[in-house]
Amino acid sequence: MRLLSLNVGLPREVDWKGRRVTTGIFKEPVQGRLMLRALNLDGDRQADLTVHGGTHKAVYAYSAAHYDYWRRELPGRELPFGMFGENLTIDDFPEAAVNVGDRFRLGTAELVVSQPRLPCYKLGIKFGRDDMVDRFLASGRTGVYFSVAREGDVGPGDELTSVDRDAGQVSVPEVTRLYLSTRYGPAEAESARRAIRVEALPESWRRYFRERLQEFELGIPLA
Repeated sequence: MRLLSLNVGLPREVDWKGRRVTTGIFKEPVQGRLMLRALNLDGDRQADLTVHGGTHKAVYAYSAAHYDYWRRELPGRELPFGMFGENLTIDDFPEAAVNVGDRFRLGTAELVVSQPRLPCYKLGIKFGRDDMVDRFLASGRTGVYFSVAREGDVGPGDELTSVDRDAGQVSVPEVTRLYLSTRYGPAEAESARRAIRVEALPESWRRYFRERLQEFELGIPLA
């Protein structure tokens, strides 16, 4: 796996449905190498730190292979790398084969898969489509957020190399399905229990899964 494009951007204001919105989703490819730090890449910032950024969302990666799917889904739409707000466009990074907690080396940095991406309405702003968030989630092509286990410099052409597989074996799509599932059965409950034990999964996700498990155990349907 190889880094094809390194994309950064600072928050900007845009007009959306009659109001001004500040967003950091507009990323542009850069040449050369950048330092990847605990909270973000040099030259990159997030707008709303209550839901974006932080140590568990330091950098977002998306597979270049997914762009072929979106070109079929959105014919005629220009889709330069960075269009999905990703910092790292990897040539072939199948999140279906990646577990939360897996470790990778990129350049001199070391990264840990922390969670899938659940986009907010700002993805719709980027594409100018109200249906884009739903289409993105339905595609199953979420990409992943990384936390930074070791800071370092990264640049286009660097190999993304697997360092260690998480023993919990909870895949990125499995976490997404558990989050979006409207009803838990025994299989979902068991998956949620395994997910809660994954140390790399942020506490906010684990808290959500604990609440869903409590609903399941008490027979309470999701409102």
